[in-house]
Amino acid sequence: MSVRHRLRSLWTIAYMNGVIPVRRQPLYLLNTIASPLSFLFFIALASRGTLLRPAIAGGMILTMISIGTSLQADLTHYKQDMKFQDLVVASPVEAPIYVAGLALSEFLYSIPGLSVFVALWVATGPLPGVFDAATVIGTLLLVWAFSSALGFTLATYFEDIRETFVFGPLVSLGLTVLPPVYYPATFIPAAYRPLAFLSPATYAADLLHRAFSLGALDPRFGPPLLAAPLDWLALIAVTAGLFLLAATKARWREP
Repeated sequence: MSVRHRLRSLWTIAYMNGVIPVRRQPLYLLNTIASPLSFLFFIALASRGTLLRPAIAGGMILTMISIGTSLQADLTHYKQDMKFQDLVVASPVEAPIYVAGLALSEFLYSIPGLSVFVALWVATGPLPGVFDAATVIGTLLLVWAFSSALGFTLATYFEDIRETFVFGPLVSLGLTVLPPVYYPATFIPAAYRPLAFLSPATYAADLLHRAFSLGALDPRFGPPLLAAPLDWLALIAVTAGLFLLAATKARWREP
């Protein structure tokens, strides 16, 4: 396939799964932001506003992880219920184009929800600079990339879409609710705090905390000139590792 045909296929799949459903049922957009906003509301309420900005950062991360891992449901539906993946396998469309198109469609879902969090970010603090905005954009793109790779890999092993209803929430819970994404790492007892950095979302939260002028997620996590590169390195390594896992372990064709 030529580059032109690849780009056309990419956009066709993204439009089919990301634009047409929203045009038919706009409530899809509300569904993508319901959980992140719910956590933000209760954390901000319980903390009487002191954790509002950390919760905004957490909402951004949870939104991106949710749309990435929701690939499980879409891919399983197309594979098992509609047999659409069989048509794609038999067509000139390569697996990376198909998966990238579906991942892009999920990203399109997230734009209105992310806009709400961006508006809250700007409204609740100092006007972000260009470097801060670039940090937020780069971090969220990496979170979307690694969660999409994870969602794709898991989906290739599911035989029923109902299985995704079990694993999807568990993945989101394990990556964003239990680790210090909505709250500072200092809230975790010091003995257990290193465990928080087993989640890649924790490194994303540290970058967003710095971009939000909140300081380090954990004051012991090194000076800014050292910690921020380590955050980027961790996120890039996780993303590359999950893409490698998807390329080598995902079951694209049925045996």
